Amino acid sequence: MSSMKPRDRIPAAERREQILDAAAQVFGELGYGGATTDTIARAAGISQPYVVRLFGSKENLIVEVIERTCDRVMATFREAIALEDDPETLPRRIGGAYIGLVSDRGILLTLMQAFGAGHDPKIGPVARIGLMRIYDQLREEAGFSAEQTREFLAQGMLINTLIGSGLSAQLDTDARVAELFECTFQDKLPLVRAGMSLAAR
Repeated sequence: MSSMKPRDRIPAAERREQILDAAAQVFGELGYGGATTDTIARAAGISQPYVVRLFGSKENLIVEVIERTCDRVMATFREAIALEDDPETLPRRIGGAYIGLVSDRGILLTLMQAFGAGHDPKIGPVARIGLMRIYDQLREEAGFSAEQTREFLAQGMLINTLIGSGLSAQLDTDARVAELFECTFQDKLPLVRAGMSLAAR
């Protein structure tokens, strides 16, 4: 009888994605300095030596997480762009698609952590390249003007800040917080509430 555990039979590519998903959550919540390969391994349900063997270092891992996060954001935008050819509703469609990513807090919080680590000689360049890739997509694929792109990115940063700040815990007790969230998320607020509830479990 084989002693191989069921988790050992997970294909390598799937295991890699499992680690990257866990790493995005851990980096997003704890930041680069607070995260460890051991924390990430426990979140992924695997051994710490396996994480190191697969990625080499925590630094290599966060670089791959940032690149993957930017890819996912751009893929989400591309889907929204392809839905219909109406330039009037396009900003709202793409904005709604971005808010939809709140169901995976790791994505939005990883972006915040990446941009906050702009001073790091290895992480900073990857974060800057990712930001400009998104900028180029909005300018070229979505056809936004420079001003529209600036406003869109500024709104995205506000969304990230509100999600990462923990203010959602005061939505039902502080009228100012409720007002800010309602103004920012509008008809997507129920989705944000649902995403926050999942994150709190």
